Amino acid sequence: MVAPDTLARPQTRTRALLPLLAVVMFAVVANYAALLSVLLPNHVEAIDADRKVTNLAIVTSVSFAFTILAQPLVGALSDRTRGPLGRRAPWLLAGAVVAAGFLLGLGGLGSVAWICVFWVVVQFALNGTDVAVAATLADHVPPARRGRASAVLAGGGMAGAAAGTAFAGPLATDHRPVAYTVLGLTVVAAAAVFVLVNRSMLRDDAASAAAGRRLLRGFWPRPRQHADFLRVFGSRLLFVLGYQLILTYQLYILTDYVGLGRDDANRLIGLLTVLGFATTVVGIVVGGWWSDRTGRRVVFLVAAAGILGLALAVPLVSATTTAVTAFAAIQGLAGGLYLACGNALAIDVLPDRAGAAGKDLGLFNVAVNVPQTIAPPIAALVINLAGGYRPLFAVALASVAASAVLVTRVRHTGSEGGDAR
Repeated sequence: MVAPDTLARPQTRTRALLPLLAVVMFAVVANYAALLSVLLPNHVEAIDADRKVTNLAIVTSVSFAFTILAQPLVGALSDRTRGPLGRRAPWLLAGAVVAAGFLLGLGGLGSVAWICVFWVVVQFALNGTDVAVAATLADHVPPARRGRASAVLAGGGMAGAAAGTAFAGPLATDHRPVAYTVLGLTVVAAAAVFVLVNRSMLRDDAASAAAGRRLLRGFWPRPRQHADFLRVFGSRLLFVLGYQLILTYQLYILTDYVGLGRDDANRLIGLLTVLGFATTVVGIVVGGWWSDRTGRRVVFLVAAAGILGLALAVPLVSATTTAVTAFAAIQGLAGGLYLACGNALAIDVLPDRAGAAGKDLGLFNVAVNVPQTIAPPIAALVINLAGGYRPLFAVALASVAASAVLVTRVRHTGSEGGDAR
């Protein structure tokens, strides 16, 4: 990564960079959302409807377990990459191409085992593109603009989630191969356009001379020296776990808890995602702008956890379409606040932003991958042993509450020394 004193690049360069980074995030998150919320649950159910809950847990947990270190590994390798496209672009583009190749084959599979294999590769590749995007932002955006820059990327991601889910819903039953193919081609196109337009600036990124030595020393930061980083890591893990417990089984919540037919549930997922996106935009804009203006991050993350807790409480007490609609709207606001301010705080507290931003951001994003790994089996256990989906909302609510408590212990925003609260 570039030295800290060169982080404040001319705003014209940032303006040229951010929109296309947001487009890449749009494509990446569109893939995640479409597959996890719609395509994979329908695919798994089409193979064995009676074992759909268990099989979906197997597919998602196995894939997340295999890809849990994808982001820190790719991030660390990108920190030490040298070449005509700089250090981030080769990994960003390669991840997109590999993901698209395996998405082309995923639609024709009729075995849960092969779905696991292909989804492992797709998810590993998308994680590589994801962390390259995050590291590029850390390389080129100065501290005073990180909240707004994170908001732009988060907005792109949430737009992708809405578009991907809405796109996949009508195709989920009879035209899944078409959906997989279009999603794969979209991420390749977005990555290619980003690299082509920004290639001159990306070539300026010099690999850290010490990055190779850091790669061999290990990934994990020392707890005493980087306590804030670990607190933010733990808080994000718990927040995402609370969200992921519900997202993983969203289709089955609508069919088995609310009582909708599968076709109606697929259509409603798209509408709920669009509704959630609308409120997410509000959270992103307010959180990103206001946190930059005040220099505070933690208060917004606590507010996000409180709002998500409120959202979870609604379907906990009422198994109706109205309740899940209210949940979608409220959780979108919480997610927007958390995305904008959480990503900015993560960059603020990186252990080595000047020399190993890719590795450290990849490590931080393990706090997203771990919940994705453990949420499906935890959810399946709660559903099967505790008597359905209502206890699942209660467990998610407890996880989000713990996230709020942990983030209040963060003291500083990193090397700048500002108060995070």
